[in-house]
This record gives sequence, C-alpha cells and structure tokens, in this order.
Amino acid sequence: MILKIYQADAFTDQLFGGNPAAVCPLQEWLPDEMMQKIALENNLAETAFFVPDADGFMLRWFTPELEIDLCGHATLASAHIIFTELGFAEKQISFKTKVAGTLVVSKTNNIYTLDFPARPPQNCEVPDILLEALGGNATPSIIQKSRDYFLVYESEAAIINLKPDFSLLAKIDVIGIIVTAPGEEVDFVSRFFAPSCSVPEDPVTGSAHCTLIPYWAKRLDKNSMHVYQLSARKGELWCENKGGRVLISGKAVTYLRGEIFVP
Repeated sequence: MILKIYQADAFTDQLFGGNPAAVCPLQEWLPDEMMQKIALENNLAETAFFVPDADGFMLRWFTPELEIDLCGHATLASAHIIFTELGFAEKQISFKTKVAGTLVVSKTNNIYTLDFPARPPQNCEVPDILLEALGGNATPSIIQKSRDYFLVYESEAAIINLKPDFSLLAKIDVIGIIVTAPGEEVDFVSRFFAPSCSVPEDPVTGSAHCTLIPYWAKRLDKNSMHVYQLSARKGELWCENKGGRVLISGKAVTYLRGEIFVP
C-alpha cells in the first residue's frame, strides 16, 4: 500500500521554525498498530491521520509512543495540508476527534485559527521530584495541573534558564509539564516538556495553550494575547479566551511531500 505523507512546520512562517508535524491523509483508518508504527518511524512529536466523513474529517494524533487526546500543532498542520495541498475550498474545516470533541479550524489569508476546549489549571498535589527535575535557580510561584502540570515563574529569563533532567521528568505520571512566565515582548511565554511521550521538549504546543490562555486571560485581565513558546525553534501564537473555549491562531509552511510504503 502506498500512502501520501506531508510534513509541515506549524506556528511559524519560516521553514525550520515552529513545530514540525507529519500528516497522513487516509480514505479509511489503518489498524491502530500500523498508525503507531508510522508515527514511531516518523519520529516527530506528532503524526496526524485524518479520514473524510460527511461533515468534514475525523482526526487522530500519535506520538512515537502513544495516541494522544489533543494536539494543536498537528491539527494546524493537517488543516494547512487540506487547504493548500488537497484543494479544500470551504472557509473552515470540522475535525471530529475521539476525546476532544469537534474541533473547527478556519483560515483567513495565511493565518489558521483553532477552536479548542479550555482546560484551566487547578490546585493539585506536587510530585517531590518535579522541581528537581526542572532544574534552574528560580522557584515557581504557582504549581497547578490540568492534563499537564502547570508552573508559573516570575520572569522570562527563569523560563529560558531551566535545565530539565528529562530522565527524571519521564518518571512523572503525566503527559507533559508546562512552564510559563510574563513575556518581555509579548503577553506571556512558555515551554513544554513531555519526555514520557518521547518528546523531551516540544517546540510549540497548541494543547498547552488550552491551559495557558484561561490562566493568563484572568491574570492579565485581557482576552486577546500575543505569545511565544521559547523552544530552540520558537513558535508564535495569537490567542483569545472565549470562556469554555479558546482560539489559538498561527501560521504554517509545507516542508515535505512524499509517499510511504506500508504492508
């Protein structure tokens, strides 16, 4: 069987920036084991698979280790490929997902906007090794949790200077760890670590902003925000708080078009 595959850099307008995601259009689902093997072979943070249905598409995301419940950058990459490579003529795309409900992506000029569920952080018990595993000299002022642990620091420098011990972080039973602080040039900055999913540091994480946006909207008393994720590849996002939903906007560029051969 020959399948088409694409790779796009999401939340950037420059190749080799943002977060790369593989995208595999399908006419029907492959066995889960095969999709997991493809994701492992791609060795990117996420590989997205989608299948057309009567209302749009069904969408699933796989890390090299597991199928994940929600992924922003691979959703943006999928929409980018559908709009630009597959000739989709409508103004918005509806994606049905297994856990996150229906996600809508709209396109205005060269900016894609994702309509995602909000996941505000809540107070929680903190694993003893969490701060040790994150390294750095600064101490967070807040530690909470949504799907991921959520740590707030007081300066952008503190976020940049974290030196995570990924072997320790991988022992924490959670998808990922979000760290964030006020931005010097933007409203807030963040980083995201997910070594338990074979993603030591994710370059740009749309799903983390489901937690970041409601927190910062309340703290800053504003609903529209411009933000950076401070990985080595760096990501740029425009965010809007909508109560129970968040809007996450960004750009994308196509890196690769190809074919894969599966048994």
